[in-house]
Amino acid sequence: MDARGLEVHMQPIYLDYNATTPADPAVVEELLPYLTEVFGNPSSNHPYGKKAREAVELARTRVAALLGCDAIDVIFTGGGTESNNQALIGTAFANKDRGQHIISTTIEHPAVLNPLHWLEGQGFTVTCLPVDGTGRVDPETVRQAITNKTILISVMHANNEVGTIQPLAEIGEIAREKGILFHTDAAQSVGKIPTLVDGLRVDLLTVAGHKLYAPKGSGALFIRGGTKIDSFLHGAGHERGLRAGTENVPYIVALGKAAELAAQRLAADGERIFSLREHFHNRLRELVDGVILNGHPTERLPNTLNISFRGVVGADLLAKTPEIAASTGSACHDGSAELSGVLKAMEISPEQGLGAVRFSLGRFSTLKEIDGAAEFLAAKIGELRAVRH
Repeated sequence: MDARGLEVHMQPIYLDYNATTPADPAVVEELLPYLTEVFGNPSSNHPYGKKAREAVELARTRVAALLGCDAIDVIFTGGGTESNNQALIGTAFANKDRGQHIISTTIEHPAVLNPLHWLEGQGFTVTCLPVDGTGRVDPETVRQAITNKTILISVMHANNEVGTIQPLAEIGEIAREKGILFHTDAAQSVGKIPTLVDGLRVDLLTVAGHKLYAPKGSGALFIRGGTKIDSFLHGAGHERGLRAGTENVPYIVALGKAAELAAQRLAADGERIFSLREHFHNRLRELVDGVILNGHPTERLPNTLNISFRGVVGADLLAKTPEIAASTGSACHDGSAELSGVLKAMEISPEQGLGAVRFSLGRFSTLKEIDGAAEFLAAKIGELRAVRH
């Protein structure tokens, strides 16, 4: 126990679920046999291979059910970054005869922005649209950015730092009107909020397993039937010829189970985690003056709370609070703090941005942890402000 009577955790209170999630025990249990006795190559025609292939197809069906699509429209990848690269580079090159212009936003994850930068070096033109102070892009700016050379629009579903949810259905309608392919990086939203592809009006959607209580190194890409896209990895004809390489059966099985659990728990988990997040936010405001929300007040992931503490640098706060595992809104380079690209794009002031901390809750978060975290943070903020003054 510490001086305030709080239990000191052997491990920090984990509030960084947007960075990665622990594998759900049910996912691990389903995965393990495919590391040992069910070891066949899904491409083999003997019983060992057939059993592995059946497991892969069951997983595909489970992911498709979560996304509300046909199983044939799901291919498995090595993770969210690979899915984004396949979606962006694959569609760009497959459709370059129609044009070479791509539209995205300034707040995309590097797994989208960096492939787009690479495509610029290959002769494509990329327009990255601004967002407002809450982190949302205006669909009308998307419409205005379209030219007769535009072949692809890519807008993330929910931002990893502030949790802001984008108006995908409206953007998707615009894309359909113009006959333009529409991709979304849904790594942060799948399993947290509904991600039915028809409702979102998307042609391509990225899934990252480790944001979904599956292991790192697992992922999927929804590709709507009829979408013109090149293969990304070249080799044998795995995954409908779109992703070469022997399937990673254990991790595919794990992703399928994680998707099944997410579909079953989506409403209940969302409601419980939202309630915990709101309790945490309210408790911090009770204990600490100068708490500022970053991101949209309502159109935001139910688990995400990005807040700035006035007069405190977020990196300093977390360094002084080893009892909590969370992320800051700034990156440290050579001893100096730099505001994140997302907060810059939202035109958050440097003082507010450097004070930002992202807390992201998850399936295993508890009320006891949340209350303890609020107490730890309040104490350290008081100490840091006292030193400053």
